[in-house]
Formats: sequence, C-alpha cells, structure tokens
Amino acid sequence: MKFIETRGNDGQRPTSITFAQAILSPMSSFGGIYSPETLPTFDLDFMQSHIDSGYKKLAKDVLTAFEVDIEESVIDEALSLYDHFDDPQNPVPVVKVYDDLYVSELYHGPTRAFKDMALQPFGTVLSAVAEKRNEKYLILAATSGDTGPAALETFKNRNNVQVACLYPDGGTSDVQRLQMVTEDADNLKVIGIHGDFDDAQSALKTLLTSQAFEASLKEHDISLSAANSVNFGRIIFQTIYHIYSYLELVRQGAIKLGDEVYLNVPSGNFGNALGGYYAYKMGLPVKQIHIASNNNNVLTKFITTGEYDLREASVIATTSPAMDILKSSNIERILFDMFGAERTKELMLQLDSDKFYKITADELAQVKAIFAADFCTDKEGLEYIKQAFEVGYLMCPHTATCFKAYDTCREDKSIKTIAYSTAEWTKFSPVIAYALTGKKYEHDIDALKMIADKAKVDIPAQIAELFDKPIAQETVIDKADIEKGILEFLS
Repeated sequence: MKFIETRGNDGQRPTSITFAQAILSPMSSFGGIYSPETLPTFDLDFMQSHIDSGYKKLAKDVLTAFEVDIEESVIDEALSLYDHFDDPQNPVPVVKVYDDLYVSELYHGPTRAFKDMALQPFGTVLSAVAEKRNEKYLILAATSGDTGPAALETFKNRNNVQVACLYPDGGTSDVQRLQMVTEDADNLKVIGIHGDFDDAQSALKTLLTSQAFEASLKEHDISLSAANSVNFGRIIFQTIYHIYSYLELVRQGAIKLGDEVYLNVPSGNFGNALGGYYAYKMGLPVKQIHIASNNNNVLTKFITTGEYDLREASVIATTSPAMDILKSSNIERILFDMFGAERTKELMLQLDSDKFYKITADELAQVKAIFAADFCTDKEGLEYIKQAFEVGYLMCPHTATCFKAYDTCREDKSIKTIAYSTAEWTKFSPVIAYALTGKKYEHDIDALKMIADKAKVDIPAQIAELFDKPIAQETVIDKADIEKGILEFLS
C-alpha cells in the first residue's frame, strides 16, 4: 500500500511512498502529512473469521491487509508488547455501564493511557526500520499529557533513536508530569515549555519542516521523525481497537454481527476519532461517530457549523487537560479523504494564515453524515463521574466527556454505544476525588489513596512507584529556546 500527501505534491518529493518511509518522515509537501492512497476492506466475512481471535491475531491481520513493508518478525515482536498489558488475553476490556453504553478501556498498558495501544508497537517498528537502514533518528513528541509518557516508555534505550518530548509546564496532571520527568534513559530528553499544548505542537511541526534544523541534525548524522499522530504509524494501530471493541460486543451478546453501533470518542487531536473513521470506511458497521470535547470546543463548532475558527480562541485549562487542544492535526486527514488534496491545502493554509476556514454547506453535510459532536463542561464532567461511580464504574474526566455526548448526540437510542476510555482514573485522581467527595486534594498521592480505599481497588504499581522516583528531567524553557535545547541534548 502506498501513502500520498494530504496537500498535494510540490514536485520535490516522491508522489507516493511506502509505510516505512511514511513513519520515518511523516511530514509532506506544503506542510501536509501522509494518508493511505487506498484502504483495505474488512467485510462481515473478515469480522466473522475474527470472532474468536485474540487482539494480536486481529492486529496482525489488519496490518497485513494494509500491506505494510515491515518484516513479519518485527511485527510479531511489536505486537508481543501487548502481552505486558494487565491481561494479555484481553488488553482492551469492554465494560458494560448501562444497557446501551459500553466502555472500551484503552488504558491497561504501562503508562495507563490509550496512547500505549499505538505507541508500544510503534516504537518497536520505527526503531527496527531505523536500525535496518543503519540510520539514526531524533523522534519529536509534543504532548498534552499522554503521548509523552507513552513515547518515552516505548523508545527508551532503543537503538538508533533519541527522543525529545515537549510538554506544557503546568498543563498536565502531576502523575503525567512525573511519568515524564522521572525517565532517566540516556536517549531521552524531556522539555517543559512556558505555553500550552498548541504551542508545543506548533513548535514540533515547525521543526519537522525546518530546513535549518534539518541541516543542524545532519551535522550529527541524524534524521528527523515524530511520535505524534501526524505520524500514520500511530493511526494504523488506532484503527484496530475499534474493530476489536465491536467484536467484543458481539462476543458478549450485546449485538449481532452486522448491527450498527455508535462510536463515542473523547477528542483533542482527533487521532482516536480518525482511527474509528478509517474502521468505518473499511467496513465496520458504524452508524455515527460522536466527538466529545471539553470547553476547548473548536471541534464541536466545526462539526456543527462547518467553521474552524481560532481567531478569538485561546486554550482553556480544564479538568480534562489531555483534551486542552485547539488545532487538531488529524482533521486534515478527514478533509483529505472527503474533499481531496487541493481543497485540503486551501483550507489548511487558510487556517495557518487567517486562523479560520469554513467549509461549504455540501461539505458540511458530508461531515455530518458520519460525525456529530458536543462538549462537556468541567461541572458536567464532575457530575458524570459521580453518577457512573454510583452504578459501580470509576472513570477519568476525559471519559466523562463521552457521557455527555452519549446523552445528547444519539438519534436512535436502540443502537448500542461504544465509548472510549482514554486514561485510567489514577492519572487524574484529584479531579475524581473532588467529584466523589467535594473535597479538594492538594497532592495526587492523597487523592489516589482516598479513591483506592473508597472504590476498593489497588493503585497500580506503575503509578504508586512514581512518587519515590528521583526527578531526572528538570528542563523548563521558553518556546523560543526549544531548538537550542534539543541541539544541546544531541551534543
């Protein structure tokens, strides 16, 4: 399978590239990214044949259908990392909360967030490709809280790769910050910046397309790649759990094979939702994809009005900080799939220059045919957390936003909803503790202990041990100094 450019070709790059090339060099002409030229088909026969398949078997067959140019032994090694999740036989539990609402728990990996589902195998694949080519890569990651820990975890001590991870200082939970700043592998650099996630992501994209930065890296014999979801190596793994979750509902007797479902996704950078969209395009019986946002509700406005408007917008700090994002990278791949490269280029360059674009009424109708959206305020989120706990379900504030979309976006209430839980409760314990008790906890560890006692659950070792680890990464800098800080790390 070939990958092509979302904004068209500039005459300087190949018109199409392989999967391996796309993950090594994820940025394309005119500041665009890569998308698959075609998609495989997963019909009901494919899904029937995987009713009794484990996660790794399903994942391998999906990758095979994409015809990725990665050696089978590397794929097997990458997928074996799911064996280190809480339950190797079921790394993605799907839990019934209400009769028509099931939660797909994507957080049972080493960093307790959904980014492990893609980044655990992705790290193995990218490192193996780089090593086979005898090339060295700097992997850039910008994080609102979950990508960073997962990227650092998967790439630490791997051959032929170094990682520079940017995060907004003060813009993550304490646990997320500790997961990053306690990493001490020699090939990792964590950089806090004075700013928000959009600043970190903009810096990443600027560096990925900077000829001067590329030239500086070449002095170190290093090439450049990224671990964010601009990299299709992330997205391909994010299609799999949507198919698996659907099959889980079939296995549980909640639906029959072929029944439509709603997918309900808490979304910041739109990668999780894009994985669901591709699964739908490839044959998964999806009625509609519901996008849940917080008060940073640019996506809600875009899907309901067709306007992507950042002119008066600034990032609002919320209780679901991993979604505190305004400029969602993967909307570009939706535009490209629906409207083509020329229109995508026009819209994205307009967003860069004017901080605004508006799609036509016909284009908006295409978007609304598959997407609906709503946003959840912090106050509403606290109430949803409390309501779910009262029926025996403990969830994070990002998952809570899905419950708002579940209430407001469904047109046919006979259809089951799969909501996606993107982080374990442990990563946002003060918010959850406040929702359950009305009491504010200054320190995460106190909130963690209270919730564990109240819910009669254990604090996972990966989280509990963070509070005793020494801080290994102390860099916090201005945005203007990011390039300098990274080059000093490489030197």
